[in-house]
Amino acid sequence: MSTGKHFVTDPKTLVKDSLCGLAIANPHLAFDEQQKVTFTKDLALLRKKQATLFCGGGSGHEPAHAGFVGHGMLTAAVSGHVFASPTSSQVLSCLRRVYSEEHGTLVVIKNYTGDVLNFGRAVERFKSECVNHGKPLPKVATVVVDDDVGVVNPNDDDEGGVGRRGLAGTVLVYKIAGARAASGGTLDQVKADAEYVVSHTFTIGCALNAASVPGQGMPRSLKDNEIEIGMGIHNEPGFETKELQPANVLVPGLVDHIINSDQFKNVCSGTGRVLLLVNNLGATSNLEMGLVTKLAAEAVQARGFTLERTFSGTYMTGLAMPGVSISLLVLPEDEEKRNKLLTLVDQPAYCSGWINYPHVEDAGSTDDSAKGPVVQIKPASDASWEKAISEAYNKVVVEEPEVTHLDQLMGDGDCGQVLLSGATAIHEASKATQLPLNDPPAALARISSIVEDAMGGTSGIIYCLFLDGLAQQLRALNVSDNNSLTPKIWGKAMVEALDTLFQYTTARAGHRTLIDALQPFAQTLADSGDLNAALGAAIKGANATAKMQPKRGRAVYVQQKESAADAGAVGLVAVLKGIVASFQ
Repeated sequence: MSTGKHFVTDPKTLVKDSLCGLAIANPHLAFDEQQKVTFTKDLALLRKKQATLFCGGGSGHEPAHAGFVGHGMLTAAVSGHVFASPTSSQVLSCLRRVYSEEHGTLVVIKNYTGDVLNFGRAVERFKSECVNHGKPLPKVATVVVDDDVGVVNPNDDDEGGVGRRGLAGTVLVYKIAGARAASGGTLDQVKADAEYVVSHTFTIGCALNAASVPGQGMPRSLKDNEIEIGMGIHNEPGFETKELQPANVLVPGLVDHIINSDQFKNVCSGTGRVLLLVNNLGATSNLEMGLVTKLAAEAVQARGFTLERTFSGTYMTGLAMPGVSISLLVLPEDEEKRNKLLTLVDQPAYCSGWINYPHVEDAGSTDDSAKGPVVQIKPASDASWEKAISEAYNKVVVEEPEVTHLDQLMGDGDCGQVLLSGATAIHEASKATQLPLNDPPAALARISSIVEDAMGGTSGIIYCLFLDGLAQQLRALNVSDNNSLTPKIWGKAMVEALDTLFQYTTARAGHRTLIDALQPFAQTLADSGDLNAALGAAIKGANATAKMQPKRGRAVYVQQKESAADAGAVGLVAVLKGIVASFQ
């Protein structure tokens, strides 16, 4: 969510400073600070060999627009203040700089009043300059991008509506028109491709909140349980504010809004072939972006469309707006025309804002070679194992709140829930008779696999490594049934299993981890064969962690403010208490 805090020296110079930084990080770029024009350093050569094209607009939408300057996309970009169009003089300076007398220039304009007026005036001023100097009318073409389908009733014929806004679909215009120009296409061909993309691309956005503007703060805020559909990239209100839905409901709804719009239906009467672009509006995590992309792709295909290409990333933002937009480009029905367009899509572009994804055919990478050998498990019941698992589970349920509390003091607060997840999964497998409990090594190996799936995180893998080592030691001792097991044999195997664990972790007793409970338990059991004595040693070890300086785990990074035992050690003791209690 937007916080209202920014890395700023002076809001008035932020745009210029940011573009300077972009040029520093991208050696193919040059930057005119006075006019805020970013352009390719080899512009003089490009003007001689191809049609040029540029765009621009208010800043705050990075990487658009300057981030798409480079071979295969834009020749230049002109930037205004945050959320404000560049002046016509800035645009004119950019047009003068990039204009190719031999091949011509395409000007891409997003459909916002300020952009249309300022870019339009710059084009007309440039034409007048040429005529006044006795030159023929310049070869300058324009396209206006209006891919937004999140504006309700934008074109009132009686009132002269402002039309639909230019959103992330604009980037597809850059990509395809830029690739055509780089391939030697004429200005007419470049414009024709751009116009096709404009008329066949449709975008809808949604946001969890508005974005904070440097120097101005938050313009408005949504409630924690609200989402706004159709919010603009300048914080313009959307057409609907409603309760936040699960992503698997929300995202298909956005896709439906696109394909049910009149604009989409005008160019695609039924199913067809499409390109999908999922855009991060600035503050959505990559984790969530992956989910949204998956759901959007599934929704498109579930509605009968063939998904030819999918792009997901940060293309056109609203500063740090927590939201996404979804764009669909309807591809030509004619196969030859469609393939030509896709060739332009796949053609590499060399700029900071575009990631080149090579389109390759599947050559057999989805076979079963990575699955490993199939292990045949023969489930069997055993009263002692089942009782131990049940008692351990019950004890973890009781102790989970305390373990969670301890972890909140020193870590991220998930230790109790993670432990409970593992205990629950083992308990359910036992109740469903899914474990080979008559074969201790096999049972432990299976439990290790269950723990890996259910727990995750560092504590989960530590349990898994220990259980793997324990299973190997019991097999090495030729333990094939429960009757041959004694507490001392268990203890000896546990001590040896610790050696397996210690191959992969530097955590040792005294480092304030679960090892401080596990090692005393194992060693005492191996020496005495006394379960109660071993449990006592584990409890003593866990309690001792309250006065230890953390040397491993997340607690290393936290200044200890109060005496509290290690959550992992306390959680392990809960498991051991349950197991020992089952043998009383």
